[in-house]
Amino acid sequence: MTLEILTADSLGATRHGFFSRKGGTSSGIFQGLNCGAGSSDQSEAVKINRGRVADAMQVPYDHLIGVHQIHSADVVTVHTANTDHPKADALVTATKGIALSVLSADCQPVLFADTQAGVIGAAHAGWKGALDGVLTQTVEAMIALGAKRENICAAIGPCISQRAYEVGPDFMDNFIDKDPDNAHFFTQGNGDRLQFDLPAFGLKSLRETGIATAEWTRHCTYSDPERFYSYRRSVHQKEADYGRLIAAISL
Repeated sequence: MTLEILTADSLGATRHGFFSRKGGTSSGIFQGLNCGAGSSDQSEAVKINRGRVADAMQVPYDHLIGVHQIHSADVVTVHTANTDHPKADALVTATKGIALSVLSADCQPVLFADTQAGVIGAAHAGWKGALDGVLTQTVEAMIALGAKRENICAAIGPCISQRAYEVGPDFMDNFIDKDPDNAHFFTQGNGDRLQFDLPAFGLKSLRETGIATAEWTRHCTYSDPERFYSYRRSVHQKEADYGRLIAAISL
């Protein structure tokens, strides 16, 4: 099956993609393009899937670079393909021939590009990383490599939408403590439950950095099981594990 690669107009001609689960070799609950080496999927299937992504990005297998994601605001600057997988949640580079990648399964995958300066970035932004500033830190790391704030464009890929993201009052307190205006990203659900708008919060965070443009592809991972993996959906369905989507960008 052919890979399904979603793109964002704001990233222009920069080679990039938010890959759906279509076109992979994994089976069972991982059916499709599971790129998570940390999952309990067969390692050979994950390797084949990642190889297909590398081919689509037109880079060698070992030039598809990622990090050991820990829901932090930490950013790694990549200069060569000989990079270990440090604990972090974002990567930036000005080196051609390298594809930066992040994994997700409800969290926001965010791709960045300053095409004029030749600097790109990729970030994994769940609620905690987004609240702690991973998107701001990615922009700052790009600027340190020569990007211009006013020329950076960013796109949020498939992630969980507000209608599918039910949380409790303690969750909202994390955001209110940071900024009372963050209450705008919550609507009332059933009982004391609330619905959190993760992509809207991500867009607000990106726009506050002063970059040129920020957009969301408007795909909900939870609500489209044929195309996307979802951690929360797997929990609700009492599945033992879940696949990881991949997003990648290269110069």
